[in-house]
Amino acid sequence: MKRSLFGRFWPNATAVFLVLVFIFPVYWMFSTAFKKTTDIVTDTPVWFPTNPTTQHFKTAINADNFWSFVGNSLTVTLLAVIFSLMIALAASFALARMRFKGRRGFIIGFMVAQMAPWEVMVIAIYFIVRDADMLNSLVPLTLFYMVMILPFTLLTLRGFVAAVPKELEEAAMVDGCTRRQAFIKVILPLLAPGLMSTSMFGFITAWNEFPMVLVLNKQVEYQTLPVWLAGFQSVFGNDWGATMAASTLFAIPVLLLFLYLQRRAVGGLSDGAVKG
Repeated sequence: MKRSLFGRFWPNATAVFLVLVFIFPVYWMFSTAFKKTTDIVTDTPVWFPTNPTTQHFKTAINADNFWSFVGNSLTVTLLAVIFSLMIALAASFALARMRFKGRRGFIIGFMVAQMAPWEVMVIAIYFIVRDADMLNSLVPLTLFYMVMILPFTLLTLRGFVAAVPKELEEAAMVDGCTRRQAFIKVILPLLAPGLMSTSMFGFITAWNEFPMVLVLNKQVEYQTLPVWLAGFQSVFGNDWGATMAASTLFAIPVLLLFLYLQRRAVGGLSDGAVKG
């Protein structure tokens, strides 16, 4: 019994230690955002805000073009996620249910696209967008984000569609449904966990993307929150409280989305990864 308890202690202690290591930077960001400036710049670390203040958040929100950055980020991120889900949903059904020439090569191509770093294409995409006279616009940025998250979305949803028994679809068609009606009324509701997990991944990926928007959109009114956050020090100097408050505001939408979708998303990623 003692040996069993001792054997479980070290794995659990290691897990707790790793959790603390990964959580501490997030905690430090949140706590610093509520500290007074004197507590932030002191030589002795202040672990807990003694007199919490929201002044740093007011400074961040009142920064130039803040709401413009927020609107741009939400626009390109949500549109990219919606378009990628629409395309991936139709393509995943074809890949999971139909057999056609070139199907295997098509899947391998998407896997390779998922593995390739998008940063190596920045220069080529810049020239394409420049020649199309679409610099300083949200349209090419939305299209790029859609293409960037499409491979993962397609491959994950393909696993979900393959996990749905064909007999359910066939039974609906026997009852008088067309293939389209069977897909909408039978298969689509069963894909809800997969849609949530892939949409969460796509949202986080597009929301955090930085290099492409910096290259394509030089005008401030077309930039997104990552660029605004990166230039925060140049705007506020050494105001670490405002910087941490801005980082907190930037992380809140992703955190809320994750908390809302986490139960379905965890099951969705695991189910979609082992089927098909």
